[in-house]
Amino acid sequence: MIEHWIATYGYVGIFFLLMLGIVGLPIPDETLMVYCGFLISKGTLNPVGVVIAAVAGSWCGITVSYLLGRTLGLGVVHRFGKYMHLDEARLEKVHHWFGRAGHWALFVGYYIAGVRHFTAIVAGTSRLEFATFALYAWSGGLVWVGLFLTLGYVLGENWRTIAEAIHRDLLWASLVILGLVGIVLLIRWKRRKTAAAANAASLPASTENRPPSPPESKS
Repeated sequence: MIEHWIATYGYVGIFFLLMLGIVGLPIPDETLMVYCGFLISKGTLNPVGVVIAAVAGSWCGITVSYLLGRTLGLGVVHRFGKYMHLDEARLEKVHHWFGRAGHWALFVGYYIAGVRHFTAIVAGTSRLEFATFALYAWSGGLVWVGLFLTLGYVLGENWRTIAEAIHRDLLWASLVILGLVGIVLLIRWKRRKTAAAANAASLPASTENRPPSPPESKS
């Protein structure tokens, strides 16, 4: 599919494929860029045109995800937040977390399938400043594009075998990481639930064991 798109639409096809892939559509972004690097090595595509199209596509895609979180995300939280145990206080915690360390998730999230657009949506929902978002998300996209284009350029005719292996390995690694994150969140949720139940159970007992108040003195 990607070969047909590039052969038909050229640099415009590279831009839209990467943009839609970053937003979340099932497009093998890494394979696309490795293939483009191979075409550069053959002289079929101009390296400057490819870099501009790929970087612009990745930046636009990640920015669309951020804007979706910034607009639709907050609306969903405000409307259904009470059912998901989300409120302004929790959003503020997420915002502070992004300010401390979360922006690095924007930088490295490109390498984890299913995470790159999610981190941008969360960044938008938590009202992360656009300048901070752009600094880390766009610089991460630039490094990501450069890495896989260079890889395709170096691999040459072997690009397809290596690209498929990279795509497969990244997919499995992403599933493992997401699974571990899910387990950690589940454990933390169960601990909070157990602690809340224990606190609720201790309240009646503490009330019953409380000594009676001394009688009021009569004047």
